Order: sequence, then C-alpha cells, then structure tokens
Amino acid sequence: MRPVTEVPEIPEEISIGQLDRTVRARLRTLSKDNAEDVGRHLVMAGLVLEVDPELAYKHAQVAVSRAGRVDVVREAGAVAAYATGRYAEALREFRTVRRLNGSHEHLALMADCERGLGRPERAIDLAREADSAGLDPRQRAELDIVVAGARMDLGEHEAAYVALGRINAPDEDTQFQVDAARATVLRAMGREAEAEKIEATLPVPADVEDPWADDITLYDTAELPDPDLDADTVDDGDEPAATGGDDGDEPAATGGDDDKDR
Repeated sequence: MRPVTEVPEIPEEISIGQLDRTVRARLRTLSKDNAEDVGRHLVMAGLVLEVDPELAYKHAQVAVSRAGRVDVVREAGAVAAYATGRYAEALREFRTVRRLNGSHEHLALMADCERGLGRPERAIDLAREADSAGLDPRQRAELDIVVAGARMDLGEHEAAYVALGRINAPDEDTQFQVDAARATVLRAMGREAEAEKIEATLPVPADVEDPWADDITLYDTAELPDPDLDADTVDDGDEPAATGGDDGDEPAATGGDDDKDR
C-alpha cells in the first residue's frame, strides 16, 4: 500500500498571489487549478518554516506530490526537509534541484547536510568541487563557514580558525555569521575570553517575524531556465515515492527518517 501524503489545512486568505512572481512563473507549466493549489501550499511552507518546520514540511510535501518536476517546488521540499533535520532527504532533493535548473547556490546547505549525516569529509569535498567556483561572494562565504564547521567536527580546531580568518565577508550579516563561528571555535580551543569579546559584538537575534505578513518572497531562484523543462532530465532515483499529481510525479514519503541529528 502506498503512503498517503497528509494534506494540512490552508487559511482562506492564502493565495498564489503572495508568492514571488518568479516562483509563480515556474508554476505556469501546471494546470491553473493545480498551480493555485501548489502555490498556496508553497506560501504556507514559507510562512511557517521558522515557527513550525514540521508543518512547513507537510505543506512542502503536498506541493512536491503535485508538482515534483518544477524546480522551485523541489527546492521548497529540500529546504523544509533540511529545516526539520531530514538531512538525507534534503541532500537528495538539493541534488535534484541542481539537475533541474543548473544552479549551485545550495552547496552550503548540501555540505551542511553531509555534516548532519556525520560525514564532514564529504562536506569539505563539496567545497572543492569545480561548481563552487561559480558561487557569488555571499554563497562562497556561507560554504566556507560550513567547511570550518566540518573541520571542527574532525577535531581540527586550529584549521577551522584559520579557515574562518580567510573568509572575505561581502556584507555585515555574513560577517556576523563568520564572527559567531569564530567564537564557537575559540571556545572549543579553550580561549574563553576571546570568544566572549567577539560575542559581545554580535547583534541580539531578532524575533521571528509575523507569519501572516503581507509581503512574502519564497525560494526566489536566480537565473532560472526556460520553464518548458524536459522532464527526462530528472533522475528518477531522486523522484518522490508516493501517489502522483498533476504532472505525473509521485510525492516524497512523509514522516520521520533515519537522518542523524547534529
């Protein structure tokens, strides 16, 4: 018997119009009714991702079950799986997204999935791929931060600290991420005073925004290809595994998995 994807409720006021227009454009390959339905689940996944990742995952899985060959839909599924600690599933989905649209922007999250699965060496290998050369400065910095974390996983604290010192942060937010990582490494090295000095300069984490805010930007993928994507480019081994939807794809199974918590 095939697993059934749980379909969570959506408030009446949620509409596809709340999605970023680039995402809406990617859904035009679907029938009008299915595009509206999938779009509303994507909106919900984006709204609740930070406050209720499991609910976001359920919404994303419904979208994937009904539009699994659309790159931004698979991207939503990957991000939600990552947010819930389903690292093996997230890694598979990110790889599928990369094949669908040719983008390498999620290499940092892919590397972090490898860390979550207890494979820091593979996280480091990802950063050495030729594809990483095409990352923009912020994406490259985020990948380097993950690699430093992988060095920490291997007990290579000095190497992690040196790697963080080489990062050229392109903006203030990224620099804060680098500094926070440096403080973590310093604590692991027993240099508490230096860690505290850095932590004193870090901003207080902002409160989670109202999930019912009017302006929503969801999974805006840069430089997307022609929406008339050849479905044969999808690796069937990474396709979801339950009942099919509008475009003939089958949904990823819901519920827990054997992914390892970091």
